[in-house]
Parts: sequence; structure tokens; C-alpha cells
Amino acid sequence: MANRCELCGKGPVSGNQVSHSNRRTRRRWLPNLQKVKAFQGGSKVTIKLCTRCLRTSQTKEVAL
Repeated sequence: MANRCELCGKGPVSGNQVSHSNRRTRRRWLPNLQKVKAFQGGSKVTIKLCTRCLRTSQTKEVAL
């Protein structure tokens, strides 16, 4: 499960890249994931969170 936020499940989105001449090719937008150390079941674990989840939790260490 690469490129997924482990808290909210946000992942890549796909769409079209449109050039100046209006040609369309497929592209992907990846979420802004950060590695964060969190406590899970009393032990310290590294998880991947999107920056939106990081901002709403108000701390760097999220208790899961």
C-alpha cells in the first residue's frame, strides 16, 4: 500500500495534463506524505501521514 496515508487513507488521484495546445495526457497527483513517529500499543512506530492529518492532530506524535 504505497502512497497512502495510514490515518485517513488518502491516496493518488489521476487526471489529465493539458498542454498549451490542449493535448491531453494522463498524470497522477500524489499526496504529500511525511514519515512520523507515533505510539501504537505502547511502542514507537513509524507511520506515513498526509500533511492534512499532521496539521489537524496539532502534534508530531499521534497516538493511534
